[in-house]
Amino acid sequence: MRISVFGLGYVGCVSAACLASMGHQVVGVDVNPAKVDLINGGHAPIVEERIGELIAETTAGGALRATTDAAEAVAATELSLVCVGTPSAPNGSLSTTYLERVAEQIGRALRPGHVVVFRSTMLPGTCVELLVPILELASGLRAGAGFGVAVNPEFLREGTSVRDFFAPPKTVIGESDERTGNVVASLYEGLPGDVFRVPIPVAEMTKYADNAFHAVKIGFANEMGAICQALGLDSHQVMDVFLADRKLNISPAYLRPGFAFGGSCLPKDLRGLVYAARKADVSIPLLSHVLPANDAHLQRAFELITASGRRRIGMFGLSFKPGTDDLRESPLVELAERLLGKGYDLRIYDANVTLSRLVGANRAYIAERLPHLGDLLGDSAEEVLDHAEVCVVGCLDERVLAALDQAGDRTIVDLVRIPDAETQRGRRDYTGIGW
Repeated sequence: MRISVFGLGYVGCVSAACLASMGHQVVGVDVNPAKVDLINGGHAPIVEERIGELIAETTAGGALRATTDAAEAVAATELSLVCVGTPSAPNGSLSTTYLERVAEQIGRALRPGHVVVFRSTMLPGTCVELLVPILELASGLRAGAGFGVAVNPEFLREGTSVRDFFAPPKTVIGESDERTGNVVASLYEGLPGDVFRVPIPVAEMTKYADNAFHAVKIGFANEMGAICQALGLDSHQVMDVFLADRKLNISPAYLRPGFAFGGSCLPKDLRGLVYAARKADVSIPLLSHVLPANDAHLQRAFELITASGRRRIGMFGLSFKPGTDDLRESPLVELAERLLGKGYDLRIYDANVTLSRLVGANRAYIAERLPHLGDLLGDSAEEVLDHAEVCVVGCLDERVLAALDQAGDRTIVDLVRIPDAETQRGRRDYTGIGW
């Protein structure tokens, strides 16, 4: 394929050289003539493992060249890969100046059938709401019909970017139409890793999810290290044990958005760890803000429930997790308490919770938090549904799901992602807490 790559920094330079080495004809484009001259002379404008030899080989073989002429590059190619920077302003906002400039340059030279692929990191909505209109205005063509648009975020790490290109963890393609997605997918044919073809805003958000999680992991590890050092422990021994758990720790467990956490372990142990750090005079801002973040999520659920203005609430689920009657520090108990405190008419159904069977610390906890639980519990999901104007779904009990089929025009607030959530999202009276 004939490809133009806009922006010859780390991402653009590596992408251009790697694509050229795969047999594509590549034209690199940059406003800096020094970079262009270096590449045309067979030299890399960046320091990166293997990039020098790749550029030397591909330029010598005629597969890679560079220019400052954007219009000429677009005219000579079928696909334009945009890899310009999106620097951060002091207030954290994203600068799209370079993206806008390149989009206009490409748009002025666009011909029908051309594909424009944005590889730059940008917030959801940037492509469809900002860049596509620029391309359409400059070209006089319509995206998806006259030309294709895609977002194809990169997952390259400086220092190992060439290796990462040829062995990506995944390939993500946000596409304006199926044909465009097929063209982009063909660029990476033969490379390992799963390919995800998704809506454009999902592709944009994927990069932020990845990088935010990577930052959280580093922050978590460093705070654990600080606590361990203060307690006289070798943090690497602790983390060796932690990392060996592939069932819960290094796994997909707990990484699907849903409701707040609770129970007799997580809140208690997190409070204990934060206390130990404070006692040792160790600052752990990340870990110390986890419980407040959890409470904010619970408040988010409360606001979704009360937003409709309806007063009769049916809550499905009360225990802190499915398959148990443990109510200790259940976020659903806390949610019920807040609703009752604001005067809402609440009824609750949980097949696992029967007041007469609650014993010990479990019974003592609920007696303190919801002393009139017996008056709130319904005998069936249907009974609670009959009472409700707003249904709060906190469990995936089959009896609850069957009852919700008869919910009619009741407002549904989904805290657990019911099986048909993707379909339900289009309804005005359905709200998922994180989807």
